[in-house]
Amino acid sequence: MHEQKPSLRQVIGSVVSAAFGVQSSANRERDFTGGSATPYIVAGIVFTVLFILAIVGVVKLVLG
Repeated sequence: MHEQKPSLRQVIGSVVSAAFGVQSSANRERDFTGGSATPYIVAGIVFTVLFILAIVGVVKLVLG
């Protein structure tokens, strides 16, 4: 059976869910059988950078 690649929305949803620790078992299974890990790695790096920038912005706003 040929597995379909996850959409951009599914990749982003999986990365955000995994970051907060609320990934469902069905989505996790889909992620691991969906082919390449590259989209998840790239999305994870982008999410991490944006999250850090948001934290830095909030800290500067509060301390400024």
